[in-house]
Amino acid sequence: MLKHDILIIGGGLAGLRAAIEIKGKADVAIICKTYPNQAHSSEAQGGINAAINPSDNWVDHAYDTALGGDFLNDQDAVEKLCSDAPRVIKEMEEFGVCFSKDEKGNIAQRPFGAQRFIRTAYAADRTGHALLHTVYKKAIELGVQIYNEHFVTSLIVEGDRVAGATVMNLANGEIIPIAAKAVIMASGGAGRVYGKTTNPANTGDGIAMAYRAGAGIMDMEIVQFHPTTLKGSNKLLSEAARGEGAYLINSSGERFMKKYAPHKMELASRDVVTRAEATEIKEGRGVLGDSVYLDFRHLDPEVIATRLPDIKRNALELVGIDITKSPVPVQPGQHYTMGGIMTDIECRTELSGLFAAGECACVSVHGANRLGGNSLMETLVFGRQAGESALNHIKGKNFGAVGDKEIREIENKAKTWMGEKDERTPRTIRNELGHVMDEMVGPFRNKEMLKEARDRVQKLRKEKIGVSEHGKIFNAELVNAFELDFMLDLASCTIESALERKESRGAHTRTDYPKRDDTNWLKHIVCNKSESGPTLKYRAVKITRFEPVAREY
Repeated sequence: MLKHDILIIGGGLAGLRAAIEIKGKADVAIICKTYPNQAHSSEAQGGINAAINPSDNWVDHAYDTALGGDFLNDQDAVEKLCSDAPRVIKEMEEFGVCFSKDEKGNIAQRPFGAQRFIRTAYAADRTGHALLHTVYKKAIELGVQIYNEHFVTSLIVEGDRVAGATVMNLANGEIIPIAAKAVIMASGGAGRVYGKTTNPANTGDGIAMAYRAGAGIMDMEIVQFHPTTLKGSNKLLSEAARGEGAYLINSSGERFMKKYAPHKMELASRDVVTRAEATEIKEGRGVLGDSVYLDFRHLDPEVIATRLPDIKRNALELVGIDITKSPVPVQPGQHYTMGGIMTDIECRTELSGLFAAGECACVSVHGANRLGGNSLMETLVFGRQAGESALNHIKGKNFGAVGDKEIREIENKAKTWMGEKDERTPRTIRNELGHVMDEMVGPFRNKEMLKEARDRVQKLRKEKIGVSEHGKIFNAELVNAFELDFMLDLASCTIESALERKESRGAHTRTDYPKRDDTNWLKHIVCNKSESGPTLKYRAVKITRFEPVAREY
């Protein structure tokens, strides 16, 4: 049986940064569904926030983050993120990240939504790609062991602690246990629960595994929709575009954000811009039925070529539009999972031995709405912290059980799916799930919509999944079945939490409860698994220095 002191599930920025912290101090290994250079961290385009300008300071960054999150953020986590951010930028530059520079040779920064200072450092519009490849290179240089093309199917739980994971080797289909004294979950978000999403592959596996193992998952109703995803593919067109001066127009050519956020316009918070777009479309002022236009034509072509090259290429390749000559149709799409595995600021979960960092975790640094540029910083600040915390945890610990029970359960589940004949494929059920979530659990929701979504997801749970591909070598359909199984759990948690939160806050907009209600709902909703589905409890929001005020942009 394989053993490692610390097992990291996920090879993106959070997992890689945790491994770098651990390597040389304990035996560490990363499990990666694909390869680290294909991790979703590379999809982040626009930048990474840090108060590195002498005129800026981390307290202002923290206030903008808390305000942008509609004060659902835990402010101890916000303070940790923002105070550590300048150190992280320096560290990344030392690792070799080639940030864009200004005319004085300093790291360039661009304006991003809902921030009062220009503090988003960037590498053209490929910031996540630059960070990920640099950190991956560092991990390789240190000799971090990575199990590529291995799919984690469950956590191994011994008593009240996590003792490892069951893992499918995709190359041969074998399911094996890997024992560990600590496990760090860094597996990313759950964007594929929705149909229209900027996430190519994030299916929420790690969040669902932790939930099934007994950890609480928090703020699942808080789902970020990005206002500028490309019509059709929902490929992200980064907030960097609006930071460089592109703006939104409706079918009449009107720059409509002046009605919704007269001061910040297109650089209001993402939830505000998303609702503005959705309102324009709903009231008949959209274009092509379900979109609005993002207009670049007034920008200097040299700015587009040097600062937004991937946006220009994506628009040309995916919809055949040259953004220097024509506006491009965009629409809201699911972008980020602000909920996730509940942790404290040391990345500890409710389960002994289980830690979490990055988008799969909910340390609640983002609250009810994430600021663009904060997610990349979160992976690096809390990835490092998860590594430190896991190292402290394993002192004096022994390896636990081998996971025979979990292996049998996973093998039986796979055998059942493969034995079903003429049943619905994972793809067809997944597509229906995405449609339900898009239509009924989107930027605007109400009791009737959510109850219908609940009923339809419950029916999908009762569907028999049929896996027609019986081969053992890279059986993608079997992996899709496991992913779908996870996503159905998470959809239920999102819906139940959204029904419970009877207010509108940040990205969670209840049309039947249109006001923010600090008296009753300045608290987190936590889901724990039971035989009948998610059970809900509350956790207080941690407020340190910023008292809640109304948001105005």
